[in-house]
Amino acid sequence: MTASRQRLSPGALAVLLVCLALAACASPRYAVRGPEPSGPPQRAAPGGRVPGTMKPYQVRGVWYRPRYDPDYDEKGIASWYGEQFHNRNTANGETFDMDVPSAAHKTLPLPSIVEVTDLDTGRKIRVRVNDRGPFVDGRIIDLSKAAAEQLGIARKGVARVRVRYLGPASAGR
Repeated sequence: MTASRQRLSPGALAVLLVCLALAACASPRYAVRGPEPSGPPQRAAPGGRVPGTMKPYQVRGVWYRPRYDPDYDEKGIASWYGEQFHNRNTANGETFDMDVPSAAHKTLPLPSIVEVTDLDTGRKIRVRVNDRGPFVDGRIIDLSKAAAEQLGIARKGVARVRVRYLGPASAGR
């Protein structure tokens, strides 16, 4: 008894080749180049893995690489977010409450404490960073509605600010 050989039809072969070509074009999940982050190693989660909030991620084609940066001190634009995200999960799994001062940052460790200074008024607040964002060009931090009100920028919507990293925050609120 001999083994039979099956042949693919030309149409099936073409579909297979297209699928293989598309698979070859797919991007790797974390295709970020550059040196490893400096600073102390990230705390491992159970099972020895780096916390999910410290893994590189992509939003609208732009890669972000969270990292520990004890000297983080940046000037830029702050905005705020509220109702549309109220009671949803933040990037580190907490429930966002727009009536509690908090913030979103693209790369600082979660959770962290930062000092935000309104450059036009000199007013300062300390706020807990527990989310990722803002993903609008030129903005460096997104404040919760409560934090924006405390800083005095809720009516304006955006403000020129200085953001300084103060250190890690405790887990939970």
